[in-house]
Amino acid sequence: MTRIPKSLAAAALTAVPLIVLSGCAGGIGGPAPVGFEKLQSAVIQIQAQGTFVEPGTLEASETAGRGSGFLIDPSGIAVTNNHVVVGAGTLKVWLGGDTGEQFNAKVLGASECLDLAVIQLDKGTYPFLGWYEGDIKPALDVYSAGFPLGDPNFTLTKGIVSKADVPQEDSWASLDHVIEHDARIRGGNSGGPLVAPDGHVVGVNYAGIDELDYNYAIHRDQVLPYLEQLKKGERVLSLGVNAQAMAPGDDGSASGIWVSSVEAGGPADAAGVQPGDVIVDLAGITMGENGTLEDYCQVLQTQGVDAAIDVTIYRPGSDELWTGQVNGDELELAAENVTGSGGGGGDGGTVGSFIVVSDDSGIITVRVPDTWSELSSDPFADDGGANWYSLSASPDYAGYSSDISVPGVTVSASNETNLSAEEALAQLSASADSVCTPLDVAVPYDDGFYVGVASYWTDCGGTSTDYLVLAAQAASGTHLILVNAQLVSEFDQSTVLENILSSFQAAL
Repeated sequence: MTRIPKSLAAAALTAVPLIVLSGCAGGIGGPAPVGFEKLQSAVIQIQAQGTFVEPGTLEASETAGRGSGFLIDPSGIAVTNNHVVVGAGTLKVWLGGDTGEQFNAKVLGASECLDLAVIQLDKGTYPFLGWYEGDIKPALDVYSAGFPLGDPNFTLTKGIVSKADVPQEDSWASLDHVIEHDARIRGGNSGGPLVAPDGHVVGVNYAGIDELDYNYAIHRDQVLPYLEQLKKGERVLSLGVNAQAMAPGDDGSASGIWVSSVEAGGPADAAGVQPGDVIVDLAGITMGENGTLEDYCQVLQTQGVDAAIDVTIYRPGSDELWTGQVNGDELELAAENVTGSGGGGGDGGTVGSFIVVSDDSGIITVRVPDTWSELSSDPFADDGGANWYSLSASPDYAGYSSDISVPGVTVSASNETNLSAEEALAQLSASADSVCTPLDVAVPYDDGFYVGVASYWTDCGGTSTDYLVLAAQAASGTHLILVNAQLVSEFDQSTVLENILSSFQAAL
């Protein structure tokens, strides 16, 4: 799942006043929210630049990532996702994308558990969106607005609500109220509005599974009870980090919460937590064992964000363990050479570390766990005479080739085949059909670089293994690419799959 979960207490929704629901922030007689025809005028593109360390890497980078958001008040207050802005040293905002006017902004409040943030643009008078007042039910027409893939051009996609209100645990959020819909979103849509036909907001887009075209928005009723607190800068289920849960690895590596970035001056920063750290224990509770933020957020719900909470940190960059407290004793070094990797990701590896591997020709590349170090890259010719480049990666290649319970991935590509993506998928799916339970079959796939179809199976061979097959044509039309993945653990089925699907490519 891309940015891609039941632990929070139910919100007192009935306490939300009607004036907030209407979006008339100026009060009776004040400015009114814009309607659907002027939706673009109140949707923003956000560029966040700061110190970030991506999960599984050791090097900090001043990433300039882009997301979306929307104005909710004529004074310039806007809503977006926590993962879009927290840890940023600077924020730049455009109304309507790069073609619109540029503004500076600051973060007023944010919550990693809710994946919500409220920001303030430069002082001025702005168009803004109101909140949908009716019941949000399945089959309601909805539209996703924003700037997918960092494109400065405003994009609008249409769909319907599939599931109106469900709890969801993700690797970077823990939510009681989520809307599932099919108004297509992609990376860069994060934080943008999901609106009804009247242009009023039903939810905040925050996650999607691109290959299966599942799209998720934080429900209006999850957002509204916390808006005033976030506007005031009050801490809501947050230690001030950009967090992602990492489930235990197949090699026995520990689970934890990866910290991509840290809010300056927040509780985590004051304790000494750094970008690239992994929270392995909080209040005596092991973190991330199920690959979600659920346990992390339950601790904050129980202890309170201002309490002194014991914390244990693993620092992959130096292979050290640190212990201390948030809102209490600062971190102190507790152990060195914890995995024997010396901080460089050697034989011991790091918690959830990933590497980019390639075939012998350097044509095919894909990002996999560093434990998937057994590679095979023999090219082959198919029955039609077309030549293919191929790369397989697994922690045990011989086992992967013969045993459904061993994880691994194979990526193949050809610029000679006449097969369509649909024909290739059908051929590759034959073996899985006989031993697995189909979950999604021949689902359209489009990541902006490759367009095709994908199928996903579960319970393969009576085991917990899931199986993915993807066949897609390069958007440039130069080649066909195939991806087969055996996904054994929850970690494989979430984080590993995300890394594979966001990185596979062929230079043909």
